[in-house]
Amino acid sequence: MIHQLTLVDAVARHAGSTPSRLAIVDGDARITYSQLWQMVEDEAQRLRQEGVSKGQLVLVRGNQHVSFLVTCLAVHRLGAVVAPVGSDLPQQQFDALHQCCHDAALDEDIADVLFTTGTMGQQKGVMVSHTALLSDAENLIDAQGFTADTVFVITGPLSHIGSLSKTWPVLLLGGTLILLDGMRDLDAFFKAMAWPTGLLATFLVPTAIDMVLRFGQSRLAALANRIDFIETGAAAISEPTLQALCTTLPSSRLFNTYASTETGIVCTHDFNHGLRDPRCLGRPMKHAHVRITDDGRIACRGEMVMTGYLGQPALTRERFSDGWLVTDDLGEKDADGRLHFKGRQGEIINVGGYKVSPIEVEQAARGVPGIADCVLVAAQLPLGTVLKLIYTSDSGQPLDHRVVARQLAAQLERYKVPMCYEHVASLHYTFNGKVDRKAYR
Repeated sequence: MIHQLTLVDAVARHAGSTPSRLAIVDGDARITYSQLWQMVEDEAQRLRQEGVSKGQLVLVRGNQHVSFLVTCLAVHRLGAVVAPVGSDLPQQQFDALHQCCHDAALDEDIADVLFTTGTMGQQKGVMVSHTALLSDAENLIDAQGFTADTVFVITGPLSHIGSLSKTWPVLLLGGTLILLDGMRDLDAFFKAMAWPTGLLATFLVPTAIDMVLRFGQSRLAALANRIDFIETGAAAISEPTLQALCTTLPSSRLFNTYASTETGIVCTHDFNHGLRDPRCLGRPMKHAHVRITDDGRIACRGEMVMTGYLGQPALTRERFSDGWLVTDDLGEKDADGRLHFKGRQGEIINVGGYKVSPIEVEQAARGVPGIADCVLVAAQLPLGTVLKLIYTSDSGQPLDHRVVARQLAAQLERYKVPMCYEHVASLHYTFNGKVDRKAYR
């Protein structure tokens, strides 16, 4: 069923009913809903003159400013489809995607095409309908308590679903967005989180949470009564970081969320008011259904799931089974119906016939005193495949690997304890805070 309301409709409605309400803070700019709607109308007129029409797929370079959101809304205003890409996308790739957009044939309800890169580096365009977009927004509103008083601080790239999806419930309800250009400036982050009115919220990947706690824990604690909630996801949060965050913000809600470009926003779990297990992803949201396949993979169904891959019907059919989108994520449900993450199918390491999930070992290693972050890889020795832990340390110096191994042996089965260890100055990360595993293959 196609939703009659769109985000553009919601912005227009707020511009009429609450014109002076603050919609977006972008640096020194304070943009009301009335001003935002006029900007959208002006941009829509410009795009119309450039030949943008209903059903057309429009490539939009992302940035961290209101202009990006205005362009996206203006494209929707014309009945066209938004394809957001990162501002740093190489020109050759941009041109290739532009050609892909030019040749695209889309269903009427498609709102966005979000490009994502799979494990083999294949670029895929994920088609997200207006129905899915609004279902994602409603999932967040229902499960995390977004309201018209929510002031959400955006720190990640707006061209990525991790941040873009947080704009949807805020604009739908008439809340306020504060746009930041990443987490490079902690002073700017804390200034935003100290906004004098509203219910403050933000999304931070685990590496950003680590940075905030390491360099600004006292400043974060001073905002404990102002912060409504913080959401994390994209990568696993370590046990020590989780405990430190809950201690620093004892009355705030601290969510872990399971989502992807293909599945939409599926599950969420409040660490501060429930099980403090970093691998717990929570229960399915309003529009989401989850099951575990016979081979242990997470499968999702609901209005928030993608329509399919742009121009790749065979790949779309491969991903779906009896109406369920089957992911490469491994999981299990506990007795209370909560989903727990167990790693990714393609990342499982076979050691002497035993299958080891890197996520489990890395989670245990991040709890070892002195280890800042780590990645588990397969190493080849004359005796066969063994586990190797590559890690960074709090001190910047190597740890006693025998001590590390003993501590891991107290938490893990023997075959899961790494045989080899390597200390490095830093790890490779993706733009959204995940360890870049492809860099270690």
